[in-house]
Amino acid sequence: MSLSHFEDVRVVNNVRIEGVACSMPENVSEVSDLAERFGEENVQKIMASTGVFRRHVVDSECSSDLCVAAAERLIADLAVDRASIDTLIFVSQTHDHTLPATACILQERLKLSLGVAAFDVALGCSGYVYGLWLASSLISGGGSRRVLLLVGDTISKIVSDKDRSVAALFGDAGSATLLQYDAAAQPISFALGTDGHGANNLIVPAGGFRDRNGGVSEINEPDVRGPFDLFMNGAEIFAFTLARVPSLVRALHESRTDKGDAIDHYVFHQANKFMLEHLAKRMKLPREKVIVDLESVGNTSCTSIPLALSLANLEKDRRISGLMMLAGFGVGYSWAGCIIDFDKVWVSEMTYTHAVKDSV
Repeated sequence: MSLSHFEDVRVVNNVRIEGVACSMPENVSEVSDLAERFGEENVQKIMASTGVFRRHVVDSECSSDLCVAAAERLIADLAVDRASIDTLIFVSQTHDHTLPATACILQERLKLSLGVAAFDVALGCSGYVYGLWLASSLISGGGSRRVLLLVGDTISKIVSDKDRSVAALFGDAGSATLLQYDAAAQPISFALGTDGHGANNLIVPAGGFRDRNGGVSEINEPDVRGPFDLFMNGAEIFAFTLARVPSLVRALHESRTDKGDAIDHYVFHQANKFMLEHLAKRMKLPREKVIVDLESVGNTSCTSIPLALSLANLEKDRRISGLMMLAGFGVGYSWAGCIIDFDKVWVSEMTYTHAVKDSV
């Protein structure tokens, strides 16, 4: 498939990001604690390659709880009139229920208008940038004026603690991003793509309507993972990343007259340290411009990009400015990147959640 088929750059106008907030569970899990299960030497190798030493993982919280905490913080910090939010988008792979849409529950919990459009999007590692593109397109096209984008995952709930390939990698987090119409905003360039042939390389095989009861067991491993646990073929995911991400970045660079020289920071999906450093080297990106910040949070799936922005200490007086390239890639296969000019974007302090009672 040629580049022109899947990486045409799409430009969206008149959209500004007002602010970003993130939340994580209070509960912390140390990777070193896995030494008893996998052996000290193996765990040390895992930490060295992934760059993950600890993760925040939920107890009873769901992704919606994390996103509510982030949204409430952002709404309070920006003194947002809730009635001004006309669209709510929830991006996650770990929804509260099969139905109803978690976005409907979030509308009620956040006390948004009954006139708000609210819906779910089921995407993972590319989900934040896809969410930005979707929200921006709605605003630019006139269908929305102010969009609350909630992105979060609790992947720890679907990871087997016996599976060495994933047990030490994933953390949980939620985020809230507020976007609105602004005729003076700089254009946002997006490039997006999909290649479903790799779907089985990062998958929870059972639990959906294709296999409700876990009867399909081709990739199950007794005493490692079951049909309702996450399976990841690390080698294939790495090969996919090396095949697709450089061309994604190149397409976005080529869309600019400066060929990307003006980009201040690259904020990629925080998959693992080895992968990010390898990508930066392969694409000859200035290392100081590439954000790698997953030592204390792990791979937080669709939340990793806004979380990296929140943790990177780029803000002055809690506001970030600069030209950013954001890029997410992984499960699906799916990938998405954008070049966006942050103009004093508000970044809230981190919010930490604790165990909650189950609710509808």
